[in-house]
Amino acid sequence: MKKLLKCFSLSNKKSVLIAIFFGLGIFTAMGQNITVSGKVTDANGQSIPGATIIVKGTATGAVTDFDGVYNIQANGSSTIVVSYIGFETLEIPVNNQKTINIQLKEDISLLDEVVVVGYGTQKKSDVTGSVSSANLEAFKDSPNTNAVQALQGTVPGLNIGQVNSAGSTPSISIRGQVSISGNQDVLIILDGIQYNGSLSSINPDDIKSVDVLKDASSTAVYGAQAANGVILITTKSGKRNQTPKISFSSSYTTQTPSEDLRPMNRNEYIDHIRRINYQDAYLAPDYTTLDPNYDITTGLIDQIISDGNLVDTDFDWWGEGTKQGNIKENRVSATGGSEKVSYLLSLGLTEQEGYIINDKFKRKSIRINVDTDVKDWWTVGVQSFGSFVNKDGDEPSLYSLAIAPPLLEPYDEEGNLIANPTGTLDSNPFLTYDVQDYERHDYLFANVFSEIKFPFLPGLSYRVNFGNNYRISKTYGSSKYSASNTGDAGKNVNFYKDYTLDNILTYKRTFGKHNLTATYLYGAMEREGEGTSAYAKDFDRLGLGYNNLGIGGIQETGSSAFKDQLNYQMFRVNYKFDEKYILTGTIRKDGYSGFAENNKTAYFPTGAFAWVISNEGFLSNSNVVNNLKLRAGYGINGNQTGRYTSLANLKTVDSYVFGDGGSTAFGQEVTSLANADLKWEKTKGLNVGLDFGLFSNRLKGSVDVYKNTTDDLLFRVAIPYLTGFDGINTNVGKMENKGIEIALVGDIVKNDSFKWTSTISFSKNENKILELTGEDEDEDGIEDDLISSGLFIGESINAIYDYEIDGIYQLGEENIPDGYGPGTHRIVDQDGVDGITPAGDRKIIGTTDPAFRASLLNSFSYKQFTLNVFLNTIQGGKNKYLGANTNALYRDSNTIMRNYISGIDFWTPTNPDGVNPVSYFRPAVGGTRYVDRSFVRLQDVNLSYKFSKSIVEKLALSDLSIYVSGKNLATWTKWDGWDPETGQAMNSGGRPVLKGYSLGVNLSF
Repeated sequence: MKKLLKCFSLSNKKSVLIAIFFGLGIFTAMGQNITVSGKVTDANGQSIPGATIIVKGTATGAVTDFDGVYNIQANGSSTIVVSYIGFETLEIPVNNQKTINIQLKEDISLLDEVVVVGYGTQKKSDVTGSVSSANLEAFKDSPNTNAVQALQGTVPGLNIGQVNSAGSTPSISIRGQVSISGNQDVLIILDGIQYNGSLSSINPDDIKSVDVLKDASSTAVYGAQAANGVILITTKSGKRNQTPKISFSSSYTTQTPSEDLRPMNRNEYIDHIRRINYQDAYLAPDYTTLDPNYDITTGLIDQIISDGNLVDTDFDWWGEGTKQGNIKENRVSATGGSEKVSYLLSLGLTEQEGYIINDKFKRKSIRINVDTDVKDWWTVGVQSFGSFVNKDGDEPSLYSLAIAPPLLEPYDEEGNLIANPTGTLDSNPFLTYDVQDYERHDYLFANVFSEIKFPFLPGLSYRVNFGNNYRISKTYGSSKYSASNTGDAGKNVNFYKDYTLDNILTYKRTFGKHNLTATYLYGAMEREGEGTSAYAKDFDRLGLGYNNLGIGGIQETGSSAFKDQLNYQMFRVNYKFDEKYILTGTIRKDGYSGFAENNKTAYFPTGAFAWVISNEGFLSNSNVVNNLKLRAGYGINGNQTGRYTSLANLKTVDSYVFGDGGSTAFGQEVTSLANADLKWEKTKGLNVGLDFGLFSNRLKGSVDVYKNTTDDLLFRVAIPYLTGFDGINTNVGKMENKGIEIALVGDIVKNDSFKWTSTISFSKNENKILELTGEDEDEDGIEDDLISSGLFIGESINAIYDYEIDGIYQLGEENIPDGYGPGTHRIVDQDGVDGITPAGDRKIIGTTDPAFRASLLNSFSYKQFTLNVFLNTIQGGKNKYLGANTNALYRDSNTIMRNYISGIDFWTPTNPDGVNPVSYFRPAVGGTRYVDRSFVRLQDVNLSYKFSKSIVEKLALSDLSIYVSGKNLATWTKWDGWDPETGQAMNSGGRPVLKGYSLGVNLSF
C-alpha cells in the first residue's frame, strides 16, 4: 500500500509537472502576438473593401483593401470585431489562427437607407413625404468650390444655377416659384441648425450628405420658413472603434470660357466702322459697294488719328484683362474613435483665380466634430467650423474690356494710365489696377448638443442643440481715379450673429405590429446684425488710402442695425402598422417679432399617409416587385414676411425748402403705410408619390406629382400719391405651382469586375397666377391684370409681355412707319388700329420658365477604374424657354467708338439677313429679340484609378487614388451668346461659364 501510494505520488507529481510544462507553453503561445490575415466577403463571395477589423478592447485595427484583404496584429487569445455598413457586426475569437476568412451577413435593418428629415432621421422606407438624397460620391472629384455646385441637375425638383465668378454661390430653388415678391430663398439647415451664412464658406469635402425636403409634409417641421423647400446638410464625423485615419487630397484645375468669344481686333473693328457708317462709306442706292473716296477718319476722335490716317495700334484689351483661371485645393482630415468617443478634424485651403484679372477667391477652413458617451445613456458633442474668406481685388468689368477700341492704348508715353482713352464717359478698364480693394468674410459656426436616452423609459430620448452663427464682413477700398479723379475711399464693416436653442423630445416604441415615433420640439432663435460705413472723397493726397478718411474734403457716414426673435413649437407623430401602413402628422406653431402687430403667431398643420404595397400578401412572393410604396401628403407651409414689411417706411429726400427762394434741404418722409394686419404667405401643398424597386432592386426609383397653391401673396400695392404715400404692403392674390418629378436608378451590368449604373432624373414645373388685387377698373367683369408689374392672371409669373418682332426693315422697303427706318426692328401691329402703342400691341410672347429639366448619370467601374459621365439639360416647350438676346446698335458719338464682340450678326446693307438692328437713330419702339435657351450640356466627367494593395503597402498607405475630371466640357444649343443657362447673350455685358479640367490625388494612411 505504501509503495502504491508512493508510486501514485510520484506519478501525480510528474503529471502535475507535465501539466504545468504544457500549460505554460500554451499560455506562452496564447500570450504572443501573431499576424492574422484573411479576406472579408459578402454572402455572394464578393470582396468587401473598407471593412473595419478591430482587436476587441484595444485601439489596434485595420481596414480591408480593394480586394477585401486585411492584416492585423492580434493576441492569440483575443477576439477580433469585424464591421461594415449594411452588414451585421461579427466577433470572432482568434484561437491562434493566422488565417481567418470572414463572410458578413447583410443586416436587413441597416440596408434600408437612412435620410435626414428634420429634427431626426428616418429609414427611407418609412418616409411619407417627398425627400431626396443627393448623390455626392459621383461628383466628389469635380472642381466645385461651392458645396451646392455638385448638386446641379442631380435631384429632381432641386434647381441649381451656374456660377461664372470665383467663389460665387449659384442660385437655388426647389420646385419653382411660390411667391411673387416674397422671400424666394431655400431654407438651409446645417447639422440641425439654420444656417444664414454664405454656402461659399463651407468646405465641400466636409459634407457627408445632403437631403432635400420638397413637399409640405416633409418641410412642415420648419413651418413659417419652409414654403420654398429645405436643404439639410450633414457634415462628416468620426466612427466608433476606428483607428486614427489621416486623409489628404489635392487638386489643380484650369478654367477657360466654355464659349470662345472675344471682341473685334483691329481689322474687324475698322470694317465695323465702315459698315455702321454705310451711308457715307458705301455707294447709294444699295450701299453694298465701298466708296473709294470715303475717309474713315471722318467723325472719329483725334486719339486714333495720326497724320490724317488711323493709328497703327492693335492693342488687345481683352487679352490683357483676362487669363486662364485656375483652382488649387488642398484638404486634410483626421478621423477615428474609441468605444466611447469619435472625432473628426479637417483643414482646407481653396484658392481660385477667375477668368478676369483680380477675380479671386481664397478660403481657409477648419472643422472639429467630436462626440463622446459620458454614460451609456448620455452623449455630448460639438459640430463646429471656422471659415475665412479672402476676396481682395477689384476686377475690371468684361463690358469695359469688350468696348475698348483696339486702336487705343491704356497708357500714355510715360507709362501712366489714361483715365478716359476715348475722351467719352467710357473709362479705362485698367483703373482697377492702381486701387486698394480689401474684402474679407469670417464665418464661425458651432452646434453644441447633448442627447440623453432615458434608462428608466426605453425609447424616450431628449436632445438639446445650441447653435451659434457669427460672421464679420469687411469691405475697404480706395481709388484715386474715382469722384472725377479727386479720389475716394471708404470702409464698410458688418457684424452678424444668431443663436438657436432647440429642445427635442423623442419617443420610439414598438409593440407587436405597431411602431410609434413621436417628436416634440420647443425652440427659439435670435438674430442680430449691425453695420457701419464711412466714406470720403475729394482728397489732396491718397497715400494712406482708406486708413485716413479724415483728410477727405467731403465725408459721409452711415450705420444700421437690426434684431429679431423667433420661437416655435412642433409636434410630429409617425405611426406604422404591420410594416404596411404609415401615418405622419405634424403641426407647428411659429411666433416671429417681424410679424405684424395683429398676427404674431402662425400655425402650420400637415398630414401624410404611405402604403407599402410590396408587403401585402399578394406581392410577398413576387419575383419582379421588391419594393412598392404609395405616398400622399397635404399640408400648409409659410413664407415668412420681411422684418419691417408691416411698418411704415421712411426715406430721405432733398425736397424741403425754407423760405421763399430758399435752397432745398434734406428731410425725411413716409413712403408707405403701416399694415398691422399683414400676414405671412401660406402655401397649401398636395403631393402624391410612388417609390419602387424591381427585379431584385436592379431598377429603383420614384415618381412624385404635386400641386401647391399660395394664398395671401405679399405685394406692394401702389396708391395715389395724393394720399402722401406711394404704396402699402398687403396680402392679395393667389398663385398655383404644380409639377412632376421622376428619378430612376438602374444597375445595367453588375458583376465582380464590371459595373454599369445609370441614373435618370426628370422634373417639370409650371406656375400660374390665379388672382391678383381683385380690382376691375374697366368694369368688364374680369379681374384686371397688373400690366405695369408684368403680372397676368392665368399666366406664369415669368411670362414675357412685349412687342412681337418680324424681322428688320430693309433698304427700299415701302410703307415703313414714322419713327422707324432701314435697320430697325419691324414691330407687329397687333390690333391694326393706331400704329404701335404700348396699350394695344404688346402680347404674351412666352416665358423664361423651362418646360422641363432632365439629367443622365452613367457610372462605370472596371477593376480599379471608375468613370462617371453626367449630362444635364433644360428644355423649353410650346412657349419656348426664352431669353432676351438683342444687340441693337443705335449710332451716336459713343457707340461709334465702342468695340463689340466679334461675330455679332448685325444688320447692314451688305448683310441684310442680320438679326441685330443697326440704325442712325433710336426708333420709337425698339423691340426685343427673344431666343430659345434650351440646351444639353456635358456637365461632368470624372475618371479615377485606385491603386492596388501591393503598391499602396509599399508606400505605407492604406488608400491611394488619382483622378482627372472635366466640367462644362460641351454645350449643344441654338442660343447665341455666352451661355443659355445664365441667359448671358452675345453682347459686351456678358460673362462666360467656365470649362474646367482637373487633376487630383486622394490618399490616406
